[in-house]
Amino acid sequence: MNTQMQDVLHNETLYEVINGLSKPQKSLPSKLFYDEKGSQLFDDICELEEYYPTRTEIKIMRDNIEEIASYIGDDCLLVELGSGSSVKIRLLIDHLPTLSAYVPVDISSEHLLKSADNLKANHQQLVIHPLIADYTKDFSLSIISEPFKTIDAFYPGSTIGNFTHKEAKSFLNRIAKTCGRGSGLLIGVDLKKDKNILNAAYNDKKNVTAEFNLNILSHLNNLLGADFNLNKFKHYAFYNEEFGRIEMHLVSNKKQNVQIENYSFSFEEDETILTEYSYKYSLEDFKQIASGIYEVEKVWIDEKRLFSVQFLRAI
Repeated sequence: MNTQMQDVLHNETLYEVINGLSKPQKSLPSKLFYDEKGSQLFDDICELEEYYPTRTEIKIMRDNIEEIASYIGDDCLLVELGSGSSVKIRLLIDHLPTLSAYVPVDISSEHLLKSADNLKANHQQLVIHPLIADYTKDFSLSIISEPFKTIDAFYPGSTIGNFTHKEAKSFLNRIAKTCGRGSGLLIGVDLKKDKNILNAAYNDKKNVTAEFNLNILSHLNNLLGADFNLNKFKHYAFYNEEFGRIEMHLVSNKKQNVQIENYSFSFEEDETILTEYSYKYSLEDFKQIASGIYEVEKVWIDEKRLFSVQFLRAI
C-alpha cells in the first residue's frame, strides 16, 4: 500500500472513530476488529463449540455445492467481500473450473495478502487480484484486466448482519452497482432463533469473543496512537429481542479519559462503547431488505433452520 493510500485510510478511520466516540452512545466501526490479530481471533471464534454460524454455513455449502456452483456463471469474475474463511472460498473455487479470476477485497492488507498467498499455493493456475479497499464504501474493479462474462460477489459469514437494516439496503445497492445489473451475490444470512443459542454464541466459555472485542482497542492504539487501557474495559454481549440483533459492547470499569491524537474522550463507570450489531433475519425480513435491488433466486437452509445461504441476482 502506498503512502498516499495509507494517509487516506488513516484520515477516514480517524474521522469515523472520532465521530462514533462523540455520540451519546459511543460506538466504533466493527470493521476495526480485523487487524491481523483480530482476523486470527475471529478464525479461532469460528472453531468454537458455541459459535454455530461458521460450521453451519460450511455444512450448507458442502451439502449443496454442485447446485450453488451452477448459479455462478462460466468465465466469472468472483469478488469476495472480505478475505475470510479459506475453507469456504476453496470449496467454492474447487467447483468453478472456468473461473476467470478471483478478487478478494479487504481493508486488512496483511491478512488479505497472506490469505491470497495461501490460496495461490494450492491453486497455481488461479488468477488472483487482492484488492486493498474498504468494501463498505465505493470501490472499483477497473484494475482487473482479465476477460470475464459475469461478475458474482461472495459475502459469507452473515457479515451483512453487522449493518442496520437501512445500512444493509444501502450496502446491497452499492455492491449491485459495483458489479452491475445481472451480477450475482452469494451471501450468508443468519436466521432468527432461540435467544439462548444466540447469547451463548457471543459469550463463549473460553472468552475468545471477549478477547476479540477488546482487541479493537489495541488496534486503535496501534493505528491512531490512542491510549486505551484494555484492563479498564470488559466485554458485554446480549441478544436484543426488540430489534432482533446481538449487541456487543465494551464496558468501562471506571471513570476514565482516553486520548486519540488531539481528541480526549471521557468515560463514566459502566458507560459502554457499542462495537457491533449482528442482526438476525427471517427469510421474509431479508427478502424485504434486498427488494428493489436483488431478486432472491435460491435459498439453502440447514435442517435446524439456524442459517441460510442465498443466491441473489441484481435487477
